[in-house]
Amino acid sequence: MTKTALYALILAILVPLVSYFIVKKASDSAVHMPNHYLPDSVITTVVNGKKVTDTVWHRLPEFSLTNQLGQKVSWKDIRGKVVVVDFFFTHCPTICPALTKSMKRLQDGITNSKRVGNKTPDFLHLVSLSIDPERDSVPRLKAWADRFQVNPDQWWLLTGEKKEIYDLAINEMKIGIVDGKGVDTGFIHTDHFVLIDTNRYVRGYYHGLDSASVARLSEDIILLTMEKDKKKKGFLSGKLQLLAVIFLMTMGAVAVFLFIFRKKGNHVSAGLEKK
Repeated sequence: MTKTALYALILAILVPLVSYFIVKKASDSAVHMPNHYLPDSVITTVVNGKKVTDTVWHRLPEFSLTNQLGQKVSWKDIRGKVVVVDFFFTHCPTICPALTKSMKRLQDGITNSKRVGNKTPDFLHLVSLSIDPERDSVPRLKAWADRFQVNPDQWWLLTGEKKEIYDLAINEMKIGIVDGKGVDTGFIHTDHFVLIDTNRYVRGYYHGLDSASVARLSEDIILLTMEKDKKKKGFLSGKLQLLAVIFLMTMGAVAVFLFIFRKKGNHVSAGLEKK
């Protein structure tokens, strides 16, 4: 191997490695993932003599409710997906139709990358929880779904036990709703959409009646699909720096070997010329 070929080999290995670290550093500093909300506790440990704090975020509990098709569903049925939740009721005379239209825009606006065929995204699920489950029967939910062209594969309208729904909203997601006792204008409920990641952590609250807020929600949904799960470490996780060192050491060894081999070759050639 000539000196030129050796230099070319070294460059071929170094350039991708250096480029990777430059791009990684730039992307890490440029992309701001949606914040976490609702901390449960903070754990403090000492690592290599330094105090390290780690926040334990509140994980939403399991639920068992019924969708517009009469199916019992739970978090298990949408495991691994980013979820957007809102709250409504079918007798609502004020904001609920507008909120549902905003959710419909999310349903229609976020698709997978396929150019043809079924474009329903496999990374996103929408959930509308009825805060008037006593009157919102499955047929009423189905009628509401048909009215707004809800795709049941991507969007559930849910009813069930009132206590479970209100506990999920008030105590778990920290959303303010008030039971109107069957009087339509007495229901006070939020216009917020709640963004939930694949670990069932709350990652944002957005005003469903504000187009700018909903646009930001759309962006944050896509960002969460790119977020690495810290619980799932890849094969090369934490090993890239080690691989870089190994590559450099290998190149150094190859360079030394070629230098010695070439020097011995020159000595052999000189000896043959003397003969």
